[in-house]
Amino acid sequence: MEKPEGAAAYNAVALCAVGAEKAVSNEIKKLGLGVTDSGFGRIRFRSDTAGLYRSLMGLRAADRVLLEAGSFSAAGFDALFEGTEAVSWERLIPAQMGLKVAKVRSNRSQLKAETSIQAVVHKAAAQRLCKAHGLARLPETCIATAEIRVYIEKDMVSLLLDLSGEPLFKRGYRKEGGIAPLRETTAAAMLLLSGWKRKYPLYDPFCGSGTILTEAFMYAWDMAPGLGRNFALNDLLIADNNIEETIRNELRGKINFERTIRIAGSDEDAAATALALTNLKRARDLAGAGQNQQEEPYPVVRTLPLRGAQPPFAVTEDAPAAAMPGGFIVTNPPYGKRVGDQSASERLYGEMAGLGRRFPQWKLALITDHPGFESFFGRKADTCREMQGGPIAAYFFQYETL
Repeated sequence: MEKPEGAAAYNAVALCAVGAEKAVSNEIKKLGLGVTDSGFGRIRFRSDTAGLYRSLMGLRAADRVLLEAGSFSAAGFDALFEGTEAVSWERLIPAQMGLKVAKVRSNRSQLKAETSIQAVVHKAAAQRLCKAHGLARLPETCIATAEIRVYIEKDMVSLLLDLSGEPLFKRGYRKEGGIAPLRETTAAAMLLLSGWKRKYPLYDPFCGSGTILTEAFMYAWDMAPGLGRNFALNDLLIADNNIEETIRNELRGKINFERTIRIAGSDEDAAATALALTNLKRARDLAGAGQNQQEEPYPVVRTLPLRGAQPPFAVTEDAPAAAMPGGFIVTNPPYGKRVGDQSASERLYGEMAGLGRRFPQWKLALITDHPGFESFFGRKADTCREMQGGPIAAYFFQYETL
């Protein structure tokens, strides 16, 4: 574990969906942390203890934050064992915690057998912990378990200790997701990559349980997504309750419910829109807002089919037409693979072409599992990138104007 003299600074890694690296990298920089490297689904950065808490609570598009406990070269299992045992695990993991090697990834390396890598790393780390803590063996039953992830690239081993616990997309506001819900961090990445800012209107015509709407209003009000939950960092020896509380209070103090927001959505499923409203309210409550804040301008949610979707925002003195010629449609239309009917999804993509008549000069950003979306929509996208954070590969299409 690299920790320079005189500074409580660490190497950390944020994991995200492949394709969302730019969004997460920009977020890390805005948090005042230094990005050192970026790869497929991984962004390395430097952080002190306060920055670890700030990244866990404040990153919107990252799925996990990990601490790099050790890094070394290993072309064989003996070197892997020795390198793992040399890490000062006792400075991170208390005696009463369990230990698990949760994931192994090896690429272009001589060490390839993932189950063997997992066993060697666990044995070496456990041996070091037992010796340091004066234990005969690690506890078999425990309240918390430290999770190690092993990444090997070109024989260079990186041992990462999970700081998140539950994945960061589990914000706590969504108890039910409806049919095939969009991951919260993916929704946040879509918003960040689309270029949407809170001064612009935003509309989601397939809002479902409201994930995009909720992530949008949390962003618009500067509401950190992790304020309502705890993290695995709290169980480690580098945890600092005073620093954690300071960061929570700092982030809560940034929430501004007085900002005007113009966020709306619709869905043809009445049960889904009811769930969206519930999730929106729960997200606000998790942020710890005061009880006197009862009349905030929540996103407007209506039960409407696609053909009924209309811009819901009237031109006002504060937003004249010349200054606001349009807005952003950011959406997640039904996936054929997710809902089981690809032909129906393809027909729907064709119907989406009608949005251009009702939302002139608006931008469109959408995610779908169908690589041929453009042919059914009838127009080639200005940009398209593959984005994958789960088992289904998806494509993020962006249109600069409808």
